[in-house]
Amino acid sequence: MRPRRRKKEATAAAAPRKRFVDYPRHGKRGVRRWLPSWRQWLGTVLFFVACATGLFAYVYATVDIPDENAAARQEANTYYWSDGSQLASVGEVNRTMVHLSDVPESAQNAVIAAENETFYRDRGVSFKGIVRAFASTAGGEETQGGSTITQQYVKNTYLSQEQTATRKVKELVIALKVDRTKSKQEVLQGYLNTSWFGRGAYGIEAAAQSYYGIPAKKLNPSQSAMLAALLKGAELYDPSVSTGNHERAVERWKWILDREVRTGRMSRAERDTYRTFPEPRKPSMAGGLGGQTGYLVDVANKYIKQRAMLTEQDLAHGGYRIHTTFDKARMQRLKKSVDDVVAQGIDPAERPDSDTDVQVGAASVRPSDGAVLALYGGPDATKHFANNADTSGVPVGSAFKPFVLAAALEGGADADSYYDDAGKLRSGQGPDENHPTLRRALTSGGNATYVRLGKEAGPGQVRDTAVRAGLLKGSMARLDESFPIGSSTPSAVRMAAAYGTFANEGLQSDPYSVTKVVKDGSSVGGFESRAKARRALAKETAEEVTEALRTPEGHAAARTGDQDRMNSAWYVGYTDSLSTAVTMFRTKPDGGPLLPMTAVGGEDSRRGTVFPARIWAGYTGAEARP
Repeated sequence: MRPRRRKKEATAAAAPRKRFVDYPRHGKRGVRRWLPSWRQWLGTVLFFVACATGLFAYVYATVDIPDENAAARQEANTYYWSDGSQLASVGEVNRTMVHLSDVPESAQNAVIAAENETFYRDRGVSFKGIVRAFASTAGGEETQGGSTITQQYVKNTYLSQEQTATRKVKELVIALKVDRTKSKQEVLQGYLNTSWFGRGAYGIEAAAQSYYGIPAKKLNPSQSAMLAALLKGAELYDPSVSTGNHERAVERWKWILDREVRTGRMSRAERDTYRTFPEPRKPSMAGGLGGQTGYLVDVANKYIKQRAMLTEQDLAHGGYRIHTTFDKARMQRLKKSVDDVVAQGIDPAERPDSDTDVQVGAASVRPSDGAVLALYGGPDATKHFANNADTSGVPVGSAFKPFVLAAALEGGADADSYYDDAGKLRSGQGPDENHPTLRRALTSGGNATYVRLGKEAGPGQVRDTAVRAGLLKGSMARLDESFPIGSSTPSAVRMAAAYGTFANEGLQSDPYSVTKVVKDGSSVGGFESRAKARRALAKETAEEVTEALRTPEGHAAARTGDQDRMNSAWYVGYTDSLSTAVTMFRTKPDGGPLLPMTAVGGEDSRRGTVFPARIWAGYTGAEARP
């Protein structure tokens, strides 16, 4: 008996103990030992499917359709003067709710073809669409987005715009429930009324008015396709923004029309009638932004978007409290001075050939830190849309010469020197008026002198000096013979800021217009902290330029003069505490090239150059350089 028991025990010891998971696999050798069997693969997949299904069932059961989000109850943005008083309240939602019956079928078809071809067949969510969008994006192809119209409606109406996995899961679940509780017509109507089309327009009715000046019910299929293109991203597809935007908009418009044909929503014969892109009208300021207010808001918004990386759509959601640098009293004085000078000196009725289409732009900057204190952008922001204070395209003429002198001084030149007959720069006073010193030529003609000086100092060095002082590199002209005498086209804001560098002893500060932005009680973007002034010029250089520009009245200034043949007139003057640039030019209301300034205001106006100086003097209360 004892031997048999030992044999049984030995057999039991030799048999392998069964494991719950046979991995690594028993009885297999080499690589096969580590490769799961088909049963193990299947079991793993089924396990994860079961977990995912259970999790989805839990989320579906616990996530309900919420109330409409705060974005559906849009709030205005409030702008404040530098003294804390209210400047403007802007941004009440530009949206008019319309019934689906007031939206033409062509517009519905264009949106469905562009955004969600299977809208009337899907259950509110298209997993195939999500996969297709990912694959097409990876392959660089054009396609519909991964979200259905129902999902986008849910995001617009019930959720935030944040890009998180949690928000996306909620969007999917709520979309499924919305599809069960609302008709497709209700969902499409809601989507068309909540979608962002750019230009401050929420909903297709506001978009139709903003882009074509008509109600949505009057949109034709071509216009409908253009508006549908904006749903992909108005900041990239509004054709009025840039040449690149226009090209993208045209291609997207064509694609949508072709897709309508492919999906059976438009006949080929009808498609062939739409070959000309339906150009929308130019953007206009929203109501309540008349006078100078719209220009101030425009400058503030540009700065906010640049500094805080907020988009136009972010601002359009509203709720921001925006504190600006704009000085109410200075704004009023500047506007009054422009109005008075223009009324007294410009008469289109008497001089229709020379005094029509005259435009003025002006800006005041504090030299110590670059704060924009006042500006004049045009007669009315709701009628003249371009901001003349912050626009490029107007040659600066002889007002550019101080940067040439600064570059030469940095290179070792002496302001009290002149060019002799051989073209050599000599120290001391020239023998006659045909040999002016650099100092004298700076403010009284002297174009030939500064053409020579610019060439000798080096056009590239002159450009770099001007850019270091505060002008934008993109506003610099070609480095040809006319470059030193002002063929570049900086804005009035930038000219005032760059002259402020001379006033601030060579320390440069970028112009800024916003001191604080608050949203929901929290500061946005860190506007309170700005970069310190940077050394752009040697202190001695800035002081020498200022002395060369000094007037008998004590301020420093430069202007365009009789020798300038540019189609513009400028006066830029500064003190230690204020730098102001004023420009005048002529252009048609719809834009185009600058018109001649010859005889503007009469022959005695010397090509209109007297008017910027008068505006500057009326505004500052100081006598302008003659």
